[in-house]
Amino acid sequence: MDGRNYTIITEFILVGFSEFINLQLLLFIMFLLMYIITLLGNLSIILAYTLTTILNTPMYLFLSNFSFLEICYVTSTVPKLLSNLLAGDKTIYFYSCALQMFCVLLLGGTECYMLAAMAYDRYIAICHPLLYSTIMSNKVCIQLIGGSWLIGAVNSLTHTTLTFNLPFCNDHTINHFFCDVPPLLKLACTDTWINQTVIFIVAGGVIVGSLILTIISYTFIMSAILTIQSRRHKAFSTCSSHFTVITIFYGSSIIMYFRPNTKDVMYLEKLVSLMYTIIVPLLNPFIYSLRNNDVKLSIQHSLSLIISVHKN
Repeated sequence: MDGRNYTIITEFILVGFSEFINLQLLLFIMFLLMYIITLLGNLSIILAYTLTTILNTPMYLFLSNFSFLEICYVTSTVPKLLSNLLAGDKTIYFYSCALQMFCVLLLGGTECYMLAAMAYDRYIAICHPLLYSTIMSNKVCIQLIGGSWLIGAVNSLTHTTLTFNLPFCNDHTINHFFCDVPPLLKLACTDTWINQTVIFIVAGGVIVGSLILTIISYTFIMSAILTIQSRRHKAFSTCSSHFTVITIFYGSSIIMYFRPNTKDVMYLEKLVSLMYTIIVPLLNPFIYSLRNNDVKLSIQHSLSLIISVHKN
């Protein structure tokens, strides 16, 4: 213990964006619109996969699961953020905070390896097209998806358990818009080197490990594309857009969890957290799916089915 007073915490205060007192309504509208667009974009992909047969392939199985993941991801943070932007009471109960952290880490860790699995799927489709149906069977796809969720769960349970077993000081103000590991470690009344070490090892394995696998897959994909004369420009455009989202997601995650635990970068923490918790889920439907003609046709067909059922 470092000599500071500590107590049993029953609730925390999420500061959020309170420093922008005159922009609360504007921020509320902006985040609400982003949340609605994210939900509609990802939900349309899930419906298109469920209601049509043209998308019953491994790639779209990954994309529909990825869309479900993104819906859960933004829902774990944005509703509470919207509530805090309008409400005067910004408290969050201790166990609610722990649950939110668990969900964010679970979904974030799962997304890391889901991106790696999707990159591997594209690698097999482009580099080994004749073996694609054999290698990417339904069993393999389910194993990759299940493995991603399992890795995310282990990562989340580890960090949440270690964080909420720490003794916290009297100051229970979290200078962030959701319960995350780095802001909570600053409230601890004890040395957090164990937590920092676990972040480096476990989170490093999740974030850096999946990033390496993703980069390897895209390296082989780009090499294969260079040998293809037709549609080379379209393939490069697609891969570059994918890699842009991957760069934003992994770059912001690495900055958040692998920088020194200092107290003078609160604005940086909020900015990079916005990137991987809100901006990336907003972009993903447009980057991975909604630019695809098959997806567009399937969404139109799904909407037609829903409208016809409603009329009947």
